[in-house]
Amino acid sequence: MTDESLMISISKGEKRAFDEIYVRYSGPLLGYFMRMLWRDREKAEDFVHDIFAKIIRKPESFDPTRKFKTWLYSVANNMCKNEYKKQEVRKNTSTGLDGHYALSDSNSNVLEEVQDMQFREQFEESMDALDDKHKEAFRLRHISGLSIKEIAEVLELSDGTVKSRLFYAAKYLAESLKDFNPVLNR
Repeated sequence: MTDESLMISISKGEKRAFDEIYVRYSGPLLGYFMRMLWRDREKAEDFVHDIFAKIIRKPESFDPTRKFKTWLYSVANNMCKNEYKKQEVRKNTSTGLDGHYALSDSNSNVLEEVQDMQFREQFEESMDALDDKHKEAFRLRHISGLSIKEIAEVLELSDGTVKSRLFYAAKYLAESLKDFNPVLNR
C-alpha cells in the first residue's frame, strides 16, 4: 500500500496501517531528528514519539492529495523550528559538538580516526555557520535524501529557490572543507 492509502486507513482507525507507517518512517525520522537536534538521542526519540502521536490523534490533518513523505517532513521540520525557538529563548543551547567520538576498535588506524574526527568537527562548525535556510535545505537533500521537488514542498519554496540554496550551501561547505580534499592539497 502507498503511504497515502495507509494514512486514509489510519483515519478509519486501522491499527495495522499505523504500524506499517511507523515501520517505514520511525528509523529515518530518528536519524533526521538526531541530526537536527544536536545529536541528542533522547530528544530525537521524544520527537519521533511526538510526531507519531500527532498522526494517531489527528490523522485527518494529513491532506491525502499531498505526498505523505513531504507532509511528514514538513511536520518534522516545523517541530525542529519550534525547538530552536524554544532553545533560543532559554539561551543555553548546545552547539551540537560534544567533542567526544568513540573509537570504533582499538586496532583501527588512529591517524584516520583523528582525521575523521577533525573533518566531522569542521563539517559541524561549517554547518553551524550556514544560515538556517541553507542549512535546512542541505540537510533535507543530502542527509534525509529528499528530492528537490519534495524539499520545495516541505519548505514551501520554488524548485529554483531550493536549487539556489543547495548550490550556495555546497559551495560554502566545499570552500570551508577544502583542507580535507586530497586533490586540492597536492
